[in-house]
Amino acid sequence: MYGNVVRYLVFAGFLISSFTAVITPQHLYARPLAAPPAAPRGGLTLTINASAGQHPISPHIYGINFAPADLATDLNLPVNRWGGNATTRYNWQVDATNLASDWFFENYPNENANPGNLPFGSDSDEFVQQNLTTGTESLLTIPMTGWAAKTRANVLCGFSIAKYGSQQERDPWHKDCGNGIDLNGDPIMGNDPLDANTPVDETFVQGWIAHLMGQYGAAAAGGVQFYALDNEPMLWDYTHRDVHPDPTSYDEMRDRTYLYAAAIKAADPTAQTLGPVLYGWTAYFYSALDWAAGGAWWNNPIDRLAHDDIPFTDWYLQQMLAYEQQHGTRILDYLDLHYYPAAPGVTLSPAGDANTQALRLRSTRSLWDPTYVDESWIGQSGYPPVALIPRMHDWVDNNYPGTKTAVTEYNWGALDHINGALAQADVLGIFGREGLDLATLWAGPAADEPGAYAFRLYRNYDGQGHTFGDTSVNASSSNQAQLSVYAARRSSDGALTIMVINKSGASQTANINISGFSSASSAQVFRYSPANLNQIVPLASQPVGAGGFTAAFPANAITLFVLPFSFTPTAFVYLPAILR
Repeated sequence: MYGNVVRYLVFAGFLISSFTAVITPQHLYARPLAAPPAAPRGGLTLTINASAGQHPISPHIYGINFAPADLATDLNLPVNRWGGNATTRYNWQVDATNLASDWFFENYPNENANPGNLPFGSDSDEFVQQNLTTGTESLLTIPMTGWAAKTRANVLCGFSIAKYGSQQERDPWHKDCGNGIDLNGDPIMGNDPLDANTPVDETFVQGWIAHLMGQYGAAAAGGVQFYALDNEPMLWDYTHRDVHPDPTSYDEMRDRTYLYAAAIKAADPTAQTLGPVLYGWTAYFYSALDWAAGGAWWNNPIDRLAHDDIPFTDWYLQQMLAYEQQHGTRILDYLDLHYYPAAPGVTLSPAGDANTQALRLRSTRSLWDPTYVDESWIGQSGYPPVALIPRMHDWVDNNYPGTKTAVTEYNWGALDHINGALAQADVLGIFGREGLDLATLWAGPAADEPGAYAFRLYRNYDGQGHTFGDTSVNASSSNQAQLSVYAARRSSDGALTIMVINKSGASQTANINISGFSSASSAQVFRYSPANLNQIVPLASQPVGAGGFTAAFPANAITLFVLPFSFTPTAFVYLPAILR
């Protein structure tokens, strides 16, 4: 068969001068190209080595929470997460949930066109069905507190004013529902969880998975691929204190994970699990039982010290390894953390003033840079650099090798502004370069907002479904704070894609030096900038020389270069060696 392929390609080589192909370029001779124009003095340098640092970019890093169908279709969205506080007590049987501390600990039924047909046609069913329609994987949150919303028949709440007395706040539309804080400012204790909830266990979860598999098949057959082990459990004694008033401990997290993750794997062995879904920095190292002591609790973290002073994430992964060694089954597939930058005015915030915008763009360094001192209470408290993704890899390598990494909630804010789009594009580039396996943005942008265009640059930059490459290659900038650069090879056609983000606030010019790649004589150019916030604009082709090219980058612009792979007749002579 290979001989026929070679003969065909050799013949075709006499008919065309070049075409794109998925062949590693270092095996081939490239025809000489014109030299790039001379670099201006004082310009920056971007260096791309397409034959070095190669590793796959997981498509799942481009996920969103609760993405609507139109945006998911436009982005060819890889994964859509059903998450957040309201999913912790979701009752799939009656299609109702409890909004916890987000809204007066109230039960609410989801809108349903045919409630008499439940559990079929529930909100979660429609979520999965939408994802199947858009070609998106589903990530569902599995309840693990032992409680679910009681009924969809009427609005019930955890802290009835009639039952528990006057409270500091009440729901203006359901005035018997309070916030669980008495007039003295103290949390109301001793409420009855049965007021608004019903007890459930792991069989409730298995019933849900069986229901989903009955409609959509197992994960391996195209059904629900991912299940998260609840949501931010170290905050349960606050967010869900009407049913979980006690602070979550090391041991509780292990025991609940063993129980529920094993139940998931028993129901669908082909599904992937994500945990422990921690809310942020402090929970990576301690439990809620540690900080419940108050005061300078970090000087005497009772729960951590009771577990040999091992930071929580390390300990949790060790327990998951111990389970696999004992039972022969991996019940945790992804180390899943949430990460919201702690720098003031950044997370889930408007663009802010010039100083805040500059801080937003600097703070993306907390995802990877071991020299970056976090510009927040984290850095001010003397903690080591966050360097989140390398830290996650170290946790896995040291405690449970083979576990993948996920960040299922993050948000750098300002998604309605070019500043937020710059940060979001930078974050997505970092995820790919640093080898994160899965990520889902919380509070995603509307389809017409700048943040959505940051995703489009990676997922559908030309409206024709073309994407950033799926194999990361070495890319560096002489000043990453001014011009960030990310590069990747695209397996579908061998193209080299280069993303350049101008974070400097001023126009920049740079030499782009390219090695390890046989390029055509010109590159496609696409740009998103303040000049047109409603479109990724295709620009005139960029001439490419033997060693690269020089280009100008407007302030606050994101520029994508697509360099076709040059496949010449001369190269065909070497195809038999490649195919042997």
